[in-house]
Amino acid sequence: MMTTTLANIAQHLGAELVGDQGLQIDGIQTLEKAGPKHISFLANKKYRSALNTTQAGAVILSADDAEHYDGNKVICADPYVAYAKLAQLLDTTPAAAQGVHPSAVISSEATVSESANIGPFVVVEAGAHIGEHAQIGSHCFIGANARIGAGTKLWNNVTVYHEVNIGAQCLIQANTVVGADGFGYANEQGQWVKIPQLGSVIIGDRVEIGASTTIDRGAIDDTLIHDNVIIDNQCQIAHNVEVCEGTAIAGCTVVAGSTKIGRYCQIGGLSAITGHVEICDKVVLTGMNMVTSGINEPGIYSSGVPHSKNKEWRRTIAHLRNIGDMHKRIKSIEAQLKSQE
Repeated sequence: MMTTTLANIAQHLGAELVGDQGLQIDGIQTLEKAGPKHISFLANKKYRSALNTTQAGAVILSADDAEHYDGNKVICADPYVAYAKLAQLLDTTPAAAQGVHPSAVISSEATVSESANIGPFVVVEAGAHIGEHAQIGSHCFIGANARIGAGTKLWNNVTVYHEVNIGAQCLIQANTVVGADGFGYANEQGQWVKIPQLGSVIIGDRVEIGASTTIDRGAIDDTLIHDNVIIDNQCQIAHNVEVCEGTAIAGCTVVAGSTKIGRYCQIGGLSAITGHVEICDKVVLTGMNMVTSGINEPGIYSSGVPHSKNKEWRRTIAHLRNIGDMHKRIKSIEAQLKSQE
């Protein structure tokens, strides 16, 4: 547990403090659960009524909301961003590794920075490069000629295949695989002929990748993940996909091969994007989208069907199955009406 004063918090956030500067804060909590030594935040006005009952020692809020709260308050332009930065300050997550564990198997032909941290049973193959202050968690595999940038953190059991290049200050969660073969095969009279995947995966700086996600290497050219991309758990990024700067991809999304996703897109969970298409910058796909063609205009797109009660759903599906016949009947009626004019 880390403890700091309210004055230090306000200074760290570059925010205005109204209240007890010396108040000791030892954690962040929701408005409903916070106690006198907690700081909370209000980022959504629909929860403003909770300001009347919260027991928080202080609250981070906007100038508009500040007038509705009489306690200690830290006033800033964006309370949610401030919460994120404060959570970083108070973060007590341990290092993925400290020092170089004696059980690690590191090739004499690998280059490992003196400040890098290598956990138990890690394998680092020949030609690999581990940058300054990198953290490689236990049981990770770093393939031949792979590169891990400065300050990048790999949690346990991450597999980085040969020739993969991961930039600086990245975070990759446990069990993720980067650089496995893309799904490339030719069919010869019913027999599948494997196409060796000769490209790699190039990941930029400040990229975060969730647990058990897979990013395949390219068939000939590389799979590209640009700077400041965030990818959630259990996603599949196929060979030769390009994800441009600042895009966010939520959990269980599948992106098929050779698709390009533009800058600052937001892809909702459980989305499926077909291969060989391009999505322009600043596209938002709501959850459970099925994208079967390219998108060339920024905006919000949806295709998933919202849930309903089972009885209503079954009735809707029954109508859907008859829609072809209904269409024919409507066209017939239209033709009859037109002939009577």
